[in-house]
Amino acid sequence: MSPRKKIRLGDLLIDSKLISQTQLEQALADQKKSGQKLGKVLIEDGYLTEDQMLEALSAQLKIPFVDLLHYKFNPDVIKLLPEIQSRRFRAVALSTDNSGVLVGMADPTNIFAYDELSRILNKPIKLAVVREIDLLKTIDTVYRKTDQISGFAEQLNEELTESDIDLGALLADADVADAPVVKLLASLFEDAIQIKASDIHIEPDEKVLRIRQRVDGVLQEHTMDEVRIAPALVLRLKLMAGLDISEKRMPQDGRFSLKVKEHNIDVRLSTMPVQYGESVVMRLLDQTGGTLDLNLLGMPKIILNRFETLIQRPHGMILVTGPTGSGKTTTLYAALQTLNVPEKKIITVEDPVEYKLPRINQVQINSDIGLNFATVLRSALRQDPDIVLIGEMRDEETAEIALRAAMTGHLVLSTLHTNDAVSTVNRLMDIGIKSYLLASALHAILAQRLVRRVCESCAQPADLTVQQKGWLSSFVNEEKFNVTFKQGIGCAHCNYTGYQGRIGVYELLEFDKELSNALAHGDTGEFMEKATNSRHFRPLNMVALQYAVEGITTMDEVIRISADIDSVVDNNIIKAGEEALS
Repeated sequence: MSPRKKIRLGDLLIDSKLISQTQLEQALADQKKSGQKLGKVLIEDGYLTEDQMLEALSAQLKIPFVDLLHYKFNPDVIKLLPEIQSRRFRAVALSTDNSGVLVGMADPTNIFAYDELSRILNKPIKLAVVREIDLLKTIDTVYRKTDQISGFAEQLNEELTESDIDLGALLADADVADAPVVKLLASLFEDAIQIKASDIHIEPDEKVLRIRQRVDGVLQEHTMDEVRIAPALVLRLKLMAGLDISEKRMPQDGRFSLKVKEHNIDVRLSTMPVQYGESVVMRLLDQTGGTLDLNLLGMPKIILNRFETLIQRPHGMILVTGPTGSGKTTTLYAALQTLNVPEKKIITVEDPVEYKLPRINQVQINSDIGLNFATVLRSALRQDPDIVLIGEMRDEETAEIALRAAMTGHLVLSTLHTNDAVSTVNRLMDIGIKSYLLASALHAILAQRLVRRVCESCAQPADLTVQQKGWLSSFVNEEKFNVTFKQGIGCAHCNYTGYQGRIGVYELLEFDKELSNALAHGDTGEFMEKATNSRHFRPLNMVALQYAVEGITTMDEVIRISADIDSVVDNNIIKAGEEALS
């Protein structure tokens, strides 16, 4: 298509009988007030949907509509249009052949954008219309910084090879903001924020430098031949974190803050000497969005309602359990967000303090000066708190102080590394806590895991493998296998992993009188039996199975989180499994 005259969107929509003249005039008046594009105003005013508008544009302009969520992108074609122009003109290059370039645009009536894109691409343009929200999501996904990172790495490697300047003096100089090492790090952080990475790993090897980013709990690797640049990267990061740049034989920990693409990021940095230099791991904590709301964690409604009721109790202990990286801290911070009101004094004891919360007194553990959990907890209880959060109960002394605090009028929230809710009691008894203390103070245990969501853009029906059928048959009768599960085949939106984002899987064990009595008597066998058969209790793997049935996650993810859960396969578990499949 080659636009030769300006096309008025309002007239086009009236001709298509999607809006009336009165509605157009009202929308134009609203547009003058808001300054937004007419199409967006019409949609926000409720006169038509975005899909109706796009279908009209497609029909009237005789151009195709392309659903970007299911489009398979060619990275080489994408790069024909620089990211800055792609964002400015709300356009993305989709395909190319001898006749020109197919470009998807959110507003194909924009003649100025069309002319600029023709000039930039220097080829004939064929237009397609796309949803704006999908376009913006696509731009964030497909314009990765890997080429830019490699380019800066190569430039830095050349600089280190040719220069006789002392590297330490060069990089410590505040006037080298444009040095390749700084540009490389900036690109590295921008790429990590763009793909929502939680960690960055910098690992020197004998012949390559590995940079790995953890996305949705799984590492993605990018290797570079410029292994010489590793010391420069580590040195700059140590300077940013205020660490000792001369110490290379001992591990060091530090932190710093930076702003990346309007995101305020706290970086926790850890260095460790390895065979070919120093390995660096950085945990990225995005402070921009604040802490999560409990309603946004993905808890099933029945668990959410009960948990919200439990945290409003004036005293008692509530534990959140799970392995490292299962989202325990996020859940506790979301609970604190709910409880954070002027009428309540809240003190947290953490190692480290991850998110800064207003009105809450947060204490950072420092074992080097004797400021450990037990010491801080004793002092915290003299500060007249209503609620105390303990980052982790690691030893008998801390656990006992916390339990006694829960019995004497304080609400105590904490975490523990256990595989499920039921085994938490055994873990506490193993470190020396008396069963009667647990029975008196413990009100609930929330166990959780994170599973990866199936990518909506490339999700397809999937048959069960032999392994999956074998796992499922342990819990469910085989005649119940008539369920269609989903699997992502991989696309540009999920970086060809088949997954995008994560959701929490939760198991809530609430202590009633019967359960507390069994625990007080010290009969762990009776306690475990009553716990697994208690009202509303559904084990983690059965909740995850429900997500797989609903197409939210895959059977592979269900089996992965079930590997370390020792489920007692009784009638209650089988019933829960059959309910999930029904």
